[in-house]
Amino acid sequence: MLNNKTVGIRDVAAAAGVSVTTVSHVLNDVSYARISAETRDKVRETAARLGYGPNRLARALRTQRSGMIGFISEEIATTPHAGRLILGSEVTAKARGYNIMIINSTSTGSPESRENDVAALLERQVDGILYATMYHRRFTIPRNLSGIPAVLVDSEDIGGSIASVVPDEEGGARTAVQVLIDAGHTRIGMINNTDDVPATHARLRAFEETLTDAGLTFHPELVQSEHSEVPGGYTAAMRLLAGPHRPTGVFCYNDRMAMGLYRAANQLGIRIPQDLSVVGFDNQELIAENLYPALTTVALPHYEMGAWATQHLIDAIEGKIELAESAGQPTVVDCPLVARDSVAAPAG
Repeated sequence: MLNNKTVGIRDVAAAAGVSVTTVSHVLNDVSYARISAETRDKVRETAARLGYGPNRLARALRTQRSGMIGFISEEIATTPHAGRLILGSEVTAKARGYNIMIINSTSTGSPESRENDVAALLERQVDGILYATMYHRRFTIPRNLSGIPAVLVDSEDIGGSIASVVPDEEGGARTAVQVLIDAGHTRIGMINNTDDVPATHARLRAFEETLTDAGLTFHPELVQSEHSEVPGGYTAAMRLLAGPHRPTGVFCYNDRMAMGLYRAANQLGIRIPQDLSVVGFDNQELIAENLYPALTTVALPHYEMGAWATQHLIDAIEGKIELAESAGQPTVVDCPLVARDSVAAPAG
């Protein structure tokens, strides 16, 4: 791979199989150029792969922009999906000729500490800010985030003043439950979270509605809630599975709780999927791929949310869209199914 010092526009053109003019028009977003969306994507992907970027000083003088985007992410080191959010953002930013400046924040920080994080980025003259929380939740944004190009990622502003992108919690839960129904299960349980966050309520609501839509009975006793970690999943599963009328299929709030359920099932002599089918949520790959059997789950679209947020933030920075027009309602991104080996038809 060529490095930034040697890569030029001709290198990008040659690698993409297009003319230098085409590359120039794509990377400078020339609106009148008749270039297909496929070619534009190819040029941007090639430029990002080769590490090509326009001369930063020249562009700053011409546009009065720094070419830097601030990215505040809570608990980067401990949040499983922060890396996917950041990767989606970085790839998209580089394809548009921008770089990302990251600050690690904390979910338990004071309003003042959050404002300080924003201020630190503004002092470095970033053109806009992406603010990602460690899980989907609604919160009060830092006061100094208003009035600048900004997008919330995996979170919503309580005041509804900032554009945001979130996962389709209800759609993902419907997909997960429908997998169990399609496999022939009629007595289906759920292990849910106890935290008062959007995902807890949306996934439970979707669970009930999907059963009802399929003509199945919702049994409140088949929903057990605990803290959304492995021990919580184990505790909830022991209550759910130890009785004489246990479910034959279970939808788990996340993959970590599903791991706890696997432990409980093993302790009770219940085989997965022969005796019990299980579907998770998140697609936390280190867990889902390495459970035995591998866990069927629904993926949280972190990469896609990071990419969407960055694309729209840059469009706003460059005056192509008004973020305020989408501030009242979050943009929702699909949560696709990742089918593995933990679902089968109910026994006998």
